[in-house]
Amino acid sequence: MPEPYDLHPSVAYVQSILSNLEVRTGRSLKAWTALVQAEAPADAKARVAWLKAQGLGATQAALVAQRAGAEPGHAFDDTPEGYLAAAPGYVEAQYGGRKAALRPLFEQLAAAVRGLGTDVKVCPCETIVPFYRNHVFAQVKPFASRLDLGLALGDPAAVEDPSGRLQDTGGFRRKDRLTHKLEIVSDIDVAAALPWLQRAYERDGDRDGTS
Repeated sequence: MPEPYDLHPSVAYVQSILSNLEVRTGRSLKAWTALVQAEAPADAKARVAWLKAQGLGATQAALVAQRAGAEPGHAFDDTPEGYLAAAPGYVEAQYGGRKAALRPLFEQLAAAVRGLGTDVKVCPCETIVPFYRNHVFAQVKPFASRLDLGLALGDPAAVEDPSGRLQDTGGFRRKDRLTHKLEIVSDIDVAAALPWLQRAYERDGDRDGTS
């Protein structure tokens, strides 16, 4: 039986940073964390500057400073196994309590997205569930009485929606990937969303997601 969720792209990114960190500096993340806690300034920005002065790149310094802080982030980001073990709990937490009634709508959307192609990835985060092909092409965020389905549809000037359901989020002007959203409160809304999910998926068919 396949896993219900897929490995988030950020996990491979973090692993690459950690691998390069030890190769370039001779110290592991654990060793750098201990050094920061023992010798670096307490202020987060000052810590990043201190790490960069030790020869770390900006991304490496930011990651080490985060891991050495009082709120070190998620250690499971460092391993595929850890992320995949945590992912179902994200979804459970998002749809707990009052939001439990929205879970079937989310599941319908996730199933529809899976049906778009074998290259779709469903990668939960703490507060949202993004859908990837080459990039994020859609995501679901629950609120108390609705789901917001974000969509990467590009320039609003080129997107016509006679139904009036589709909302411009201002993302295109901010150069965000997600440019539109639909509010989902019923099965009817899910059905109305399917052509837009198909369009967002197809648009992400090339590597830069601009088709």
